[in-house]
Amino acid sequence: DFYRMDPNLVVSEISPGDGIVNFRINRELLAKTVLQQVFEDGSQYGIKSELLSGLPKGNILVEFSSPNIAKKFHVGHLRSTLIGNFIANLEQAVGHHVTRINYLGDWGMQFGLLGAGFQQFGSEEKLKSNPLQHLFEVYVQVNKASEEDKAIKTLAQDFFRKLEAHEEQEMTLWQLFRDVSIEEYIKMYQRLGVCFDEYSGESFYQEKSQEILKMLAMKGLLTKTKEGTGIVYLSERGDRAAVMRSDGTSLYLTRDLAAAVDRMDKYNPDTMIYVTDKSQSSHFQQVFQILKLLGYEWTERCQHVPFGKVQGMKTRKGDVVFLEDVLDEARSVVLERTASAKTSKELDDPLATAEKIGLAALIIQDFRGLLLSDYQFSWDHVLQSRGDTGVFLQYTHARLHSLEEICGTVHQVSDINPACLQDPPAICLIQHLLRYDEILCQSLQDLQPKHIVNYLLKLREQMMIETDVCPFPYSLLQARLCLFQAVRSILANGMRLLGITPVNRM
Repeated sequence: DFYRMDPNLVVSEISPGDGIVNFRINRELLAKTVLQQVFEDGSQYGIKSELLSGLPKGNILVEFSSPNIAKKFHVGHLRSTLIGNFIANLEQAVGHHVTRINYLGDWGMQFGLLGAGFQQFGSEEKLKSNPLQHLFEVYVQVNKASEEDKAIKTLAQDFFRKLEAHEEQEMTLWQLFRDVSIEEYIKMYQRLGVCFDEYSGESFYQEKSQEILKMLAMKGLLTKTKEGTGIVYLSERGDRAAVMRSDGTSLYLTRDLAAAVDRMDKYNPDTMIYVTDKSQSSHFQQVFQILKLLGYEWTERCQHVPFGKVQGMKTRKGDVVFLEDVLDEARSVVLERTASAKTSKELDDPLATAEKIGLAALIIQDFRGLLLSDYQFSWDHVLQSRGDTGVFLQYTHARLHSLEEICGTVHQVSDINPACLQDPPAICLIQHLLRYDEILCQSLQDLQPKHIVNYLLKLREQMMIETDVCPFPYSLLQARLCLFQAVRSILANGMRLLGITPVNRM
């Protein structure tokens, strides 16, 4: 709106320079217009701007997280979960219809080993009390036993063969593994503030992957090696991808092809996004190349968002960690530090608050750089209460909320005098608020959360210069409170897009 105004109102002064012309913006109008827009649009500020509101709306499908069932949620899946959630949040915020899919690793020879192992070492009682821990213990036990006893490998192959034949006893046990895994994962996703529209998995595509193999054969694209493995040549240079075992069963790649075709039929998304670590980049190049060879023009709508690895993510004791351990660790450190801090407020639910602060710390650490980059994890840096951290972002939001509780809120921008917001720090802050839609647009274009993170950290930095409100004349106090409300609103909006729940007290 500010950009569409009468230039005579917007420009307060024009002066010539050395080969240039200087335009001075009417700063009072700038302050009033920007703050008015923030107050009117609320959670839609930036999204309702001319830059974003005119974007065509469509269907977006995001596949992310995708852990292997019957295993505890490992930290390796944290990045995919956080990044996929951010992308889905952002696309949904700008008006797209978003479908969130969790494509579970729920099929393969490892389930033959686990099934055979559970029949020998499993306990239904332990499975009920601590499902994933017990399945993890069984898997370790049967792996060790199979190295010493070849008969166990034979039992595992036999179990998986029966599983592929859908024999009742084996299918019932596998279904139990799948159900208890999803139940445990949902608890973990609730802690992360993440939800899914569909829990899919490799097991869904056994039959459809056979249809893909038939299509490849009909089009003359399927070639068999001497060993009987089915391959597809991807280029004249001889690049190739394996799509079928020698016994005719499908591979992970074939099931991904079947899943892509199925999703396009079912959802017809304008964009289908896969969020995985960069080690799978060549896998997805092969998936997309084969889909093109099969004649699917919609392959152009498929996109892989790769990310780097987190190095050194362990508990403070140095244990190799599961995600649950990381979240517990972050929460306990925040609890320790807030309990000893002199400025801490009395909280209704200290555990829930510490969980939100700890998660904010992990998310900001993860999103500060390019997604493709590896980064070194450091507990000391992640949980710092000062500097460019998630903890300090939460502290800033809580401080602004506390200010509103103490001093009251401004209900209408027309109640304030914009002449009271003409000092350089206030103008810098207002100009920064004005740029929020540009930042959202940047993140939409390249799906990088770092633009929003850096914007919020800069907002926090500029805001900290301006936080004094007392003792000031009433008109100046009201103007500053209005500015701080606008800052808190945008800070909360940006944090929520990143997957962070802002806290009001800490």
